[in-house]
Amino acid sequence: MAFTGVLAVEEETREVFMNVGTAGEIIFYVVSTLTIGVFFWGSYRRVKKYRRGRAAFRMANLKKALFANPFQGVRRREDTWSVGAVAANSSVARRDRAAGIAHFFVFWGFITLFIGTVILTIDYDIVRKASKLIVGEEMSFFQGTFYIVYSVILDTMGFTAVLGLAYLAFRRGAIRPKKLDYERAEKPEGGYSRSKIVLGDWVFIGLFAAILATGYFLEAFRIVATGFPSFEVWSPVGWVLGRGFEAVGLSTAAAGTAQIITWWTHAALALTFVGMIPFSKAMHMLLDGVNLLVHDRSSVRHLPAPPPEAEHVGYQELSDFTWKELLDLDACTKCGRCHEVCPARTAGAPLSPRDLILDLRQWADANTGGITLLDHETRPDRTGPLTVDHEAPIAGGVISSRTLWSCTTCMHCVEVCPVGIEHVPTIVQLRRGLVDQGDMDPTLQTALKNLSTQGNSFGKSARMRARWTKGLDFKIKDARKEPVKYLWFVGDFASFDDRLQANSIALARILNAAGVDFGILYEGERNAGNDVRRVGEEGLFEMLADHNIAALESAQFEEIFTTDPHSLNTLRNEYPERGASYKVWHYTELLLDLVESGTIPVRSLGQKVTYHDPCYLGRYNGVTEAPRKLLKALGCELVEMPRNGANSFCCGAGGGRIWMDDSFLEERPSENRIREALGVGVDKFIVSCPKDVTMYSDAVKTTGNEGQMEVRDIVFLVQEALTNKPAEPGDLLERTGV
Repeated sequence: MAFTGVLAVEEETREVFMNVGTAGEIIFYVVSTLTIGVFFWGSYRRVKKYRRGRAAFRMANLKKALFANPFQGVRRREDTWSVGAVAANSSVARRDRAAGIAHFFVFWGFITLFIGTVILTIDYDIVRKASKLIVGEEMSFFQGTFYIVYSVILDTMGFTAVLGLAYLAFRRGAIRPKKLDYERAEKPEGGYSRSKIVLGDWVFIGLFAAILATGYFLEAFRIVATGFPSFEVWSPVGWVLGRGFEAVGLSTAAAGTAQIITWWTHAALALTFVGMIPFSKAMHMLLDGVNLLVHDRSSVRHLPAPPPEAEHVGYQELSDFTWKELLDLDACTKCGRCHEVCPARTAGAPLSPRDLILDLRQWADANTGGITLLDHETRPDRTGPLTVDHEAPIAGGVISSRTLWSCTTCMHCVEVCPVGIEHVPTIVQLRRGLVDQGDMDPTLQTALKNLSTQGNSFGKSARMRARWTKGLDFKIKDARKEPVKYLWFVGDFASFDDRLQANSIALARILNAAGVDFGILYEGERNAGNDVRRVGEEGLFEMLADHNIAALESAQFEEIFTTDPHSLNTLRNEYPERGASYKVWHYTELLLDLVESGTIPVRSLGQKVTYHDPCYLGRYNGVTEAPRKLLKALGCELVEMPRNGANSFCCGAGGGRIWMDDSFLEERPSENRIREALGVGVDKFIVSCPKDVTMYSDAVKTTGNEGQMEVRDIVFLVQEALTNKPAEPGDLLERTGV
């Protein structure tokens, strides 16, 4: 079968409209045109909705995704996804390799079949008709070697799509992972039903499967009806099916009849699928790639400020959302990964990031005249996502206040989302409206008042911030009065909480004994504002930040280190936007550098421990290796918990939750985490965040495990491993009452 030219006439081909006839061909083109019109009309309505949103300033992300060095691989590049990563389905395969592989084959099988349809259209509707018009003879490239290569590629890729889809259907229908259960975290008083959402999923899967199946049956019937031309062996799936039909007695005539029936069935299914894409779950095929290419995970680390042109605080109407946030709502595939990892949902709080997105999607569609077939929740009353016009506010109405206040801003939902949804900034924007209305816990209100008047949530005078230093036998430098290499931004809990001052004293003694040149701001320091901002009190955050920036500008130092990961995040990622850009370290990074350089000589402890990654250290800022290397340098055997690194589980304190009542929770996140640690067979739970010491020490008591698990800050391990200890740990603990 020699290939004699792209436009050469060869016998190896197939008839496009076999047995359809002229009238049938006309009907097909009319219906196809109408279907394409419906598709573009639905797509236009979606785009029109996004255009109602504010600017999101994501073009730089898109350019980076499209034009960055392709040899950097197919993983996420820092905070963004590349074209290569999207093409490789890397975001889907993360944390669920089997689903990712199956989705990869479905994705590329669909793309290949779509490209094959486009190629056939170009040949039949353009090349053949144009050549007949120009040279008076119909010419085609859809034959010979081209047709053979075309057939084997499409047959093979289509079959991989069948296998991938079969696994995904089996997973959803038989394995039934908990994350695919659509039960709400928040139960509406009037009840609800998500049966239409479930039906929508199965319609999508079933329709796609039917298109693939009828395509292969059509191919098989055609091969039988044409007497098994030898070249059709290059359509392997159709050839095998055809031989099967022949074996059960299917005649050539019967195959011809079956072929025309299947042709129309296949065409009807395919056109139905195309037409429903903008109105169903299938829309994710168009939106998710775009959403990943403009995704920016850093939007969670440095939250966007309220729009300067806003006439009200927080999100109160559709136009308050950015186009990216509106795109987020439609991109959700309901995979449940965020639902599964959310510490609030795990603890029994009425928050599921998945439910939040789905509720906002349905509300947005209801208020823009959107038409979503099946993929929506029903209720006997018009509450929550069914709210239209201005029947209820978004924050406190469409999404309940209790749901919004349940978020710990741990960022795990953003980290695991395979389609680039950024849940946390949306939650904070909605919280801003609640703060403006005074809709919050009394305990949170008290904390914010203390932060406003005293600069700390404890309500203590700023002059008491450095009182813990009185437990030292040396004076820590005041960086406002004399130059230092390192400025220690201590943080509220490490300064004011009596249970945590021992940590600060131990670290100060270690650094002093090592000859490290460091100082603090004394009463000049205020709360950094990280959690204040994530609560939604933007004005108070700005006030605290401006005060701290002024204090930093009055000090003389080279670099900053801090004990608190929450402070680290804001100092490192949010203060630069306010003109204060400094090199900021976490104290574990500094201690590791000092130990590895020999400045702090240590001996091997030989202890078996587990380590908890704080959300704002590991997930937000990627500091996961320094604490582990430090533990290794101290001679500790680290036994990892199942959830570790960027997949660490939240203690429950972030996002201002440490200032709110948690008595309604079924099991506090910190208690869940302690139970996980007990399961790995260690009795020392190592932390590197003051809030973690508080949360997990309490959790050990409330779970009845005081004699089985000891919560220790990593600084005490360093102190214990010193060849020349600055103080006996027992004496230090006894003096501070810890």
